[in-house]
Amino acid sequence: MSVERWAVFAGLYAGIAFGVFWIPLRALEDSGFVGPWSMVLFAGLPVLFCLPFIWRYRAVYAENSLWALSGGIVGGIAFALYATAFLYTDVVRVVVLFYAMPAWGFLLAWIFLKDPITPARMGTLGLCFAGLYVVFGQHTGLPIPQNLGDWCALISGFVWAAAALLILMQQKIGYVVHGINFFASSAIACLIVSLLVTAQGMLTAPTMDQLWDALSWVLPITFVLTIPACLAAVFAPGHLNPGVAGLLFTTEVVVGAITAAIWADEVLGAREIIGLILIISAGLVEPAMMFLKRETKA
Repeated sequence: MSVERWAVFAGLYAGIAFGVFWIPLRALEDSGFVGPWSMVLFAGLPVLFCLPFIWRYRAVYAENSLWALSGGIVGGIAFALYATAFLYTDVVRVVVLFYAMPAWGFLLAWIFLKDPITPARMGTLGLCFAGLYVVFGQHTGLPIPQNLGDWCALISGFVWAAAALLILMQQKIGYVVHGINFFASSAIACLIVSLLVTAQGMLTAPTMDQLWDALSWVLPITFVLTIPACLAAVFAPGHLNPGVAGLLFTTEVVVGAITAAIWADEVLGAREIIGLILIISAGLVEPAMMFLKRETKA
């Protein structure tokens, strides 16, 4: 099987896996890992399993600057913000805000890579902001996030767009190294935040008994869900057209919305459905235009 086909499967898997990621996160919070402490465990465990690979790729770390390695690091920060958002707002609101990402990606590529804002990309921007307006503009008239979780989701989309740009610019760094950096930066960011808010009395740190109880089911999820999904998320963009990779990742929107409606009793009304359709459509514009151009040339 070609690398491109593996990348397609990786993109689909990442989208589906992240679409259900909110379920173990909220279960972990219910077991005593409140707020970002849950992400310390979910991101920290993969780091432990990555230690042998850090030694294996030690030459890559020695020969490259922090800037060259920054794609995975920034991606990990985006992941930490994204996962934290699920703990403070509705699942549908998280995926809608996060998948305004194509808008940020096009703007960043325009600024740093001088990529033009084509009519197709203008359409993408319009659909993204229309989706945000439908879901979030009913109270204020503007698509403004309304709580901590909303802001984490919105910022995570922007930060992930920056990470994708950095990974694209740093293709000599393999996806395994980007993946290691992804886990490490996510765990460190969540640990710092958790320690700060716990020291201020805003959170309670989990006990050792709670940790041992949680490990019995978090460890399998780490191997089956967290590690493969995060590696897939950095592997697919390195081997596929960014538009195609973004399209594959939008499976997360559908999976997240459906699972939240079934298992979290979250309202999936007409406004949320219309907003989701607009956001998904935004991800389809660029690949559709590229396909039409290829057909025309043929």
